[in-house]
Amino acid sequence: MREKGMIVVREFNPEKDCLAVEEVERRCEVGPSGKISLFTDLKGDPICRVRHSPAFLMLVAEMVGEDKEKEIVGMIRGCIKTVTCGKKLSRVGKNIASTTTTTTATATTTTAGLTSDLIKLAPVYTKLAYILGLRVSPSHRRMGIALKLVTRMEEWFRDSGAEYSYMATDNDNQASVKLFTDKCGYSKFRTPSILVQPVFAHRVKIPNAVTIFYIPPSDAEALYRRRFSTTEFFPRDIDSVLNNKLNLGTYIAVLKEAFGYAAWPGVDRFLSDPPESWAVLSVWNCMDVFTLEVRGASMVKRLIARTTRLVDCALPWLGLPSIPAVFRPFGLLFLYGLGGEGPRAVKLVRALCGHAHNVAKERGCGVVATEVASREPLRLGVPHWKWLSCAEDLWCMKRLGEDYSDGSVGDWTKSPPGLSIFVDPREV
Repeated sequence: MREKGMIVVREFNPEKDCLAVEEVERRCEVGPSGKISLFTDLKGDPICRVRHSPAFLMLVAEMVGEDKEKEIVGMIRGCIKTVTCGKKLSRVGKNIASTTTTTTATATTTTAGLTSDLIKLAPVYTKLAYILGLRVSPSHRRMGIALKLVTRMEEWFRDSGAEYSYMATDNDNQASVKLFTDKCGYSKFRTPSILVQPVFAHRVKIPNAVTIFYIPPSDAEALYRRRFSTTEFFPRDIDSVLNNKLNLGTYIAVLKEAFGYAAWPGVDRFLSDPPESWAVLSVWNCMDVFTLEVRGASMVKRLIARTTRLVDCALPWLGLPSIPAVFRPFGLLFLYGLGGEGPRAVKLVRALCGHAHNVAKERGCGVVATEVASREPLRLGVPHWKWLSCAEDLWCMKRLGEDYSDGSVGDWTKSPPGLSIFVDPREV
């Protein structure tokens, strides 16, 4: 029988709420009987997954009993940032297009063929909120607590000037999908893929034909802004991301035969005369934020995994795939900002992923992961194991205000998906 009482939603107090919040997390992480489940350890910091965002808030739902006793029975996290929601002609591009189209009919035809160097596209930004870490204790579900938490969080979003709110969930989590789409007014928006690769006991060999450069944060910022700022969800404060202590670096891969520099020449020189094919990605250290653990696996599966690891450790030169120790807490590195150009870009992305794997191995991580749009062409270069990955993550979005950030975009929730998205590692 459920206890009677009043639900109060208030801001999380780190000085007195941590133990109670951890208990709710523990209760919610009881996996289905007989099935493998993934559990997260936040290392005693309930706001670790949002604290690196420009603005964040954590709320708790507290049950106040008739005897005035209080118990935390739910929680939610939220953060706000400014991101790209579309693109438009820049002032330079508008002037070129206007000059070209007002001359003759022939010139109008030529406009469509102008190169990107002449027609410049500029990002359209909006203030976007993100909901994550919604939890309600199993003993207090079906009482409207989750709805209260979401509603209160959205009030903070609106008061902070956010124009849109979105959340991500497993496509199979029907309870979460129904809550947000049926009761909270969210629409299914994007279905990216989470690609996960285990870290082997051996190092991944990088092709001799490929050169990988580390580029400093200032060059990485310039590269991302000049080439990827019109990508959906691109964070306007990309400099804060790249200069964060959790960012392990940005790397560019090129083909040796097509690149005339033995060392990184600098972003200006690189972009003024780029090679035919190149690729870039950045690496984020999630291991210092949280750890993961696979539970519910049978003894047979554990034995098979251990055997593959022993063989890989004993014979590393064979390069045999092996399963890391995922049945105890392990860390991960997250790859973000994947991009590139040219016919060999997929091959170069694969080389970069191999380099990231080796960085993860040196740091003792269990897996390397990334998240890409469902139509991302470069996903073909991302090594991953299907049983560890999620082919269709679900992002749902809601428009919070009546006004739009830019008339050229309109209602972002109704826009068609592009080829790529930029996944902010601060929200992993």
